[in-house]
Amino acid sequence: MPDELVVSTPGRICLFGEHQDYLRLPVIPAAISLRITFESKRRRDSLVHISLPDVNSSESFSLEEDFGSLKPGDYFRSVSQILRKAGYTFATGIDCVVRSSIPIKAGTSSSSALVVSWVNVLAQMSEQQRTLDPDQIGRYAHEAEVVAFQQAGGMMDQFSTAYGGVLSIDFFPDTNVKPLDVQLKNFVLGDSGEPKDTQGILSRVKSGVLDIVKRLSANHPEFSLHSATFDHMTEFKKELTENQALLLEGTLQNHEIT
Repeated sequence: MPDELVVSTPGRICLFGEHQDYLRLPVIPAAISLRITFESKRRRDSLVHISLPDVNSSESFSLEEDFGSLKPGDYFRSVSQILRKAGYTFATGIDCVVRSSIPIKAGTSSSSALVVSWVNVLAQMSEQQRTLDPDQIGRYAHEAEVVAFQQAGGMMDQFSTAYGGVLSIDFFPDTNVKPLDVQLKNFVLGDSGEPKDTQGILSRVKSGVLDIVKRLSANHPEFSLHSATFDHMTEFKKELTENQALLLEGTLQNHEIT
């Protein structure tokens, strides 16, 4: 087992298909050069101590602890719990120093990059010493970040940061990640400094679209977001409110462009 380990994970932007992954529609995200880094050392006891100097914070807990119900955003314990349920065991604890250049709550997947890094660290420093492939890292990270806290997001963020590069990801009928051989040049990422209410936005858009699907499917059993096009909007508008029509228009256009 390694006594020391450095893991680095990129943030990401979505080039095409924003707010589509949780509807099982395709997306094209790209990793960015801003990254989060975990510098980890093995301890002699079962404790985990994580230092987060960028935000003047720290976390400490035991890998033998029964966490019970977790507080929202407690991703360090969530990942540990998910991996233990998957059969990973730990002979010792870990000291970690976490540093990041990814802006927080800015839509660049800072939390997913953190979770993906922690999955990577724990798997490699476990007694099983597993170096996981990006697909498995992404799935564990999604379970620990989204499923465990019943959040509204999809799987784009976890796969994007686990794989890196530019990806085409389909989620229907099954998840399929295809790296794209594309060399992007520079772009400008503007940080307004205004925190993004990620879960609020995701929940509002997701529930809104799912309500639309339910309403249209009642009168059109064949209706599907995967096959509907913007040309169908004239027919659909008659059955929707103005706000619903705008939301569906945006979803269908987003899908077609992607």
